[in-house]
Amino acid sequence: MILASASPVSQSLAFFAAAAYAWPALRASHLSRGTARAWVALAWVLHATVLGLGFLGTPAHFGFAPALSVTAWVVAAAYAIESYVYPQLPTRWALSALGAAAVVLAAVFPGSPMEANASVWLPLHLAFGVACYGLFGTAVVHAWFMTRAEERIRQAADSHSGLPLLTLERLTYRFVGAGFVLLSATLVVGLLFGDVVYGHSKAWRWDHKTIFSVLSWVTFAVLLAGRASFGWRGKRAVRVLYLGSVLLLLAYVGSRFVMEIVLGRAA
Repeated sequence: MILASASPVSQSLAFFAAAAYAWPALRASHLSRGTARAWVALAWVLHATVLGLGFLGTPAHFGFAPALSVTAWVVAAAYAIESYVYPQLPTRWALSALGAAAVVLAAVFPGSPMEANASVWLPLHLAFGVACYGLFGTAVVHAWFMTRAEERIRQAADSHSGLPLLTLERLTYRFVGAGFVLLSATLVVGLLFGDVVYGHSKAWRWDHKTIFSVLSWVTFAVLLAGRASFGWRGKRAVRVLYLGSVLLLLAYVGSRFVMEIVLGRAA
């Protein structure tokens, strides 16, 4: 099993980042909105520093937990930007709790060292991949908010969404569209330049990661085509989004989890 091998500095920063995320989530009812946002901003900066040390260290580490950590960081960043564009958007403390959990998980399971002779294109390929995870993760969060708001509206209760339902829906599928573009680019790079990115021994092959990635791409393509051609909305579209996101999660995070934790070796 690949356990913590991160430096003491990274582990200390990860602890402070997790604490900065957790504090406003635990004390949400006792902190002003400005103070809480300051804590979340501090956590976000510390989180970014931890990720930078992991990716830029010698040797750089990567695995299922760092991928989840980057996803949580991108989701937090997207939501922070949205909160300034849409000031009526309430702070979601569940996201802070998830950020804290992701930081701790990545500190415990920092992944395996990347090969020293890896292609210079590999970090770019990984960046596209994890950014894609972040965009779809943000879309899933928005879809969950949208579903809850719709249910509360049907029950004649306050939706607490902070945004009109149509605005939430538009934001959700904008993230899906952006994630689909990045996922397409990631797959094209892996297909056409796999021998350059991974080396001849690890070029494109039909393994579990590839199969789940292609299945997720097909699912998202069907979702976008269904919305464009047939006006898919509501629960049907959200279910397809959830299905594609689960398939994508299984593609890299699931495969690496099995390799690192279940089989106890580097992928």
